Amino acid sequence: MSTKGPSRNSKPVESKVLPWLKPDAVPIVEFKNVTKRFGDFTAVDNLSLKVYPGEFFALLGPSGCGKSTLLRMLAGFETPTSGTILLDGKDLADTPPNLRPVNMMFQSYALFPHLTVAQNIAFGLKRSNLEKGVIEERTEEMLRLVKMQDFANRKPHQMSGGQRQRVALARSLAKNPKLLLLDEPLGALDAKLRESTQFELVNIQEKLGTSFIIVTHDQEEAMTVSTRIGVMNMGVLAQVDTPADLYENPKSKFVADFIGDVNMIEGSISKLHAKTKDEFIEFTTDTGSKLLARCEFDCKVGDKASLAIRPEKISISKKRDPKAENQVSGKVDDIAYIGNLSTYYVRLENGAIIKAQEANRRRISNREITWEDDVWLSWTPGGGVILAQ
Repeated sequence: MSTKGPSRNSKPVESKVLPWLKPDAVPIVEFKNVTKRFGDFTAVDNLSLKVYPGEFFALLGPSGCGKSTLLRMLAGFETPTSGTILLDGKDLADTPPNLRPVNMMFQSYALFPHLTVAQNIAFGLKRSNLEKGVIEERTEEMLRLVKMQDFANRKPHQMSGGQRQRVALARSLAKNPKLLLLDEPLGALDAKLRESTQFELVNIQEKLGTSFIIVTHDQEEAMTVSTRIGVMNMGVLAQVDTPADLYENPKSKFVADFIGDVNMIEGSISKLHAKTKDEFIEFTTDTGSKLLARCEFDCKVGDKASLAIRPEKISISKKRDPKAENQVSGKVDDIAYIGNLSTYYVRLENGAIIKAQEANRRRISNREITWEDDVWLSWTPGGGVILAQ
């Protein structure tokens, strides 16, 4: 997985920024046993979730998992088949979309082509019958917020995709909503622009303190902008956690595989307490190798399981490391060079492929390991986690 920039959880934060850890914290949004069916198809299945004030919460998952349906129900564009959606403790069932203190920003931006940037931003304010001076002041404030003062009189077709995205964001925030919903807002931008815009979104959200909920299928985007991520699969939440905990401590094979790159080694639990470190258990692979790893579910000896290990946690060497607690041997089957990193695809004796990743600290011509080399792969017991089948 690329690590182009820090996630929201990589810098120190005060406890007040982590309300989900406080039992008395009051959510701004709460889904209670919400189900949404379209005929015989269940898009959202008995889902419960709390989002707290000031969060930048991401709903992440593959296409068709129900994340956009969840967002549309919150906005009022869809009605739950059953269950309750609360905003600031109030049931939204009888509140039409236009009366909810919520705004939604779409991937297409939906700007009015015949209006200028300033007129697009002011459109919602004018419909609220505010005084002219108030509208002008708020419009100027939004232009400054998204750094578009010099483009106030341009039309949407006279701007780049990134600039139109900023205008759409300013218009969405102009009426000071309690909650901003973003449905794949950066999907139309190129990779470089999307990366820089992610951090602009974070900075704006932190400056305003408005709660943001973003829907995306881009793992890196979710990891970069969010305080927490809800990973969805087939209408249910597979796991809700901080980006760091999702990556380091996945609770299922689906989450481990969906977030970043991972190796899955099949085997079974052979000993609950390893002699060397009580916090690690012994895992025996299908080929008979005995490995130490973390296990965070209630397991017992004999249980079939999978050991999940990230490629960057694995060291690769031509020599066996006598001190390594986890080690397997194989032959280099392929090498993927991606500039700053190289991924080595190592084929084990049973034919399984294990990926190991290393930073390219030297030129390719000076690389020690190449195709068909016999190598050893090693990692620490804390580097991998055992997951139930």
